[in-house]
Amino acid sequence: MHEETTVTEPKFRIRARHTQTTVTVYQAYHPRIGGPAARTGRFPSAWKRDRMTWIKPSFLWMMYRCGWGTKEGQETVLAVDISREGFEWALRHACLSHYVPALHPGQAAWKRELARSPARVQWDPERDLHLNPLPHRSLQLGLAGEAAARYADEWIVGIEDVTPLATEIHALVRSGREDRAGELLPVEPPYPVADEVLAHLPA
Repeated sequence: MHEETTVTEPKFRIRARHTQTTVTVYQAYHPRIGGPAARTGRFPSAWKRDRMTWIKPSFLWMMYRCGWGTKEGQETVLAVDISREGFEWALRHACLSHYVPALHPGQAAWKRELARSPARVQWDPERDLHLNPLPHRSLQLGLAGEAAARYADEWIVGIEDVTPLATEIHALVRSGREDRAGELLPVEPPYPVADEVLAHLPA
């Protein structure tokens, strides 16, 4: 099951539903944004390009963030298929969202890198079906400026409203049917990415 962890699971690894050409990430929005996005495959004009947008390859981390689609302003859960080329462009042009003394020569240098990077990465504990933290981490990728524009205009292949799936899985978990809930989870195997793509993004 998705929520199980083993000793072989590395602490930091990208896991995502993906094909040879696309990777699926999740976001949650107010219905006035999420609804039109799912219907048209593009974000509506109400989607703010000047704000950082966070994409999450982990379905369960998205459920943790949006409360299974119950939090205000996050009632519509979207599965966004984007090109792997775009996803990896963002990783190559990202910096860590927090200061790491062993990686950065100083806080000032890290802040300069943060200011000029169109994307940022943070690694947060993965979640189980009860949204409890697991020992290994899940990638969160923040997009701003050029990265946000490329995401909206170039990388998106398709958008699906998966709110009904979130609601169904949540109901199963609440009724104690974890086995069935686990069977419905999107399968998120390790995402194949070259070591050099993540070399500048250790936690």
